[in-house]
Amino acid sequence: MHAESRKPDLSLVMPCYNEERAVAYTVWKLLVAFQKSGYRLEIVAVDNGSQDRTGEILRSLARRDPSVVPVRVERNQGYGHGILQGIPYCTAPWVGNIPADGQVDAEDVVRLYEVAASTSGDVVAKVRRRFRMDGFRRKIVSISYNALVRLLWPGLGSIDVNGCPKILPRAVVLAMGLKSKDWFLDPEIMIKAHYMGLRVLELNTFARMRGHGLSHVRTSTCWEFLRNLARYRFTQSWKADLRPVTEPGIKPSVPMLETEQTA
Repeated sequence: MHAESRKPDLSLVMPCYNEERAVAYTVWKLLVAFQKSGYRLEIVAVDNGSQDRTGEILRSLARRDPSVVPVRVERNQGYGHGILQGIPYCTAPWVGNIPADGQVDAEDVVRLYEVAASTSGDVVAKVRRRFRMDGFRRKIVSISYNALVRLLWPGLGSIDVNGCPKILPRAVVLAMGLKSKDWFLDPEIMIKAHYMGLRVLELNTFARMRGHGLSHVRTSTCWEFLRNLARYRFTQSWKADLRPVTEPGIKPSVPMLETEQTA
C-alpha cells in the first residue's frame, strides 16, 4: 500500500497495550477501507507501554506505509494517557480515538468520518455500539453507567458515552484541554463537548467480540468512573481547562464558566 502525498483527512489515535495479535489486522483493515473510499487516513499508533511485540509490529507497519505513525510510551499510565501522548502527532483537520481491538468495522469508521466531515465542525461524531456481544454482568454495568451519566447530564446527547471511535475537529480537541490519563478520557470528551455546545452525532454499529487479547477494564474502573463523574458534575475547577475555539469555520465556543449549561 502506498501513502499519498496529500495531507490526511483524518487522524486516528490508537492506543495499543499488549495488542500484538490484533493490531496489524485492525490497522490494515482501516487503511484499506479509507483508501477504497478515497480518503487519506493517518493512524497514530501508540505503543502504550506494551510488554509484548506490539511496538515491533507498529514499527514494521510504519516502514510499509508512512500513514502509520508509531509512538512509544515507555510506562503504561492508562488508556487515556496513551491517547493524550498521540494527539500532538496528529496532522489532519479531524482527529479521533479508536481502540486497537477491531470491534468496530472499518467501513463503519469511514461512514462516521463522512458524517462528521459533512458538518460545519460543531460536532462530536461517535459510534453507538447498538449490538454488543457482552455477557449479562457487563450489560448491566454498561446500562447502569450510561443511565447515571444521563441522569447527571440530561442533555449530553449520547446513550453510549464510551462508544469509540469519537471524531472531532483537531482545533476542538486542543481547545478541550483533555487531562484524564485513565478510562475516564471518553466521558471527559463528552462532558466537555456538552459544555462547549457541540452537537452529538451517533452512528449505530455492531460491536464485534475481541478476536484476540483481553479487555483491560477492571472492577476498579467502576469506582474510578464514579469518582470522576462526581468531580465533573459537582465542581467547577475543571472548566478552566477549556479554551475558545479560534479555528475559522468552526462554531463551538466555551460558555461562561460561572453558569451551568442545562439540557
